[in-house]
Amino acid sequence: MTPLDWSVVLAGVSLIALINWYFFFSEPVAASMSPSAGGIAEVPIVVHGGYSPGTVRVPRGSRVRLVFDRQEDSSCSEEVVFPDFGIRRFLPAHEKTVVELTPSTTGRFPFTCGMSMLRGTLVVEDPS
Repeated sequence: MTPLDWSVVLAGVSLIALINWYFFFSEPVAASMSPSAGGIAEVPIVVHGGYSPGTVRVPRGSRVRLVFDRQEDSSCSEEVVFPDFGIRRFLPAHEKTVVELTPSTTGRFPFTCGMSMLRGTLVVEDPS
């Protein structure tokens, strides 16, 4: 193999490693919310190639309103699934969709798109 061949192989392996790190190991931006005066913690989440913020922290036992704002047409992001809560919602393109829940236990609860490629986490913590 020539030095050019080796550099192409090295570049390909590096790109594969970077893509795997991005999708499986990078830590998404987190948002923490406390209940408002009405007792509902409302968190806006933008859906555009992923979830922003990707991690949402809420107090245990509080009513949570997640407002998904889907700003794309990709078929992958047309659904959000919370497997631990039995929730599956269709997200119309360029519209906002509300998902309400009241987590009763602490822990990390994943949410994904219908194909499990887009990932986020709902972190439920003890109230302080």
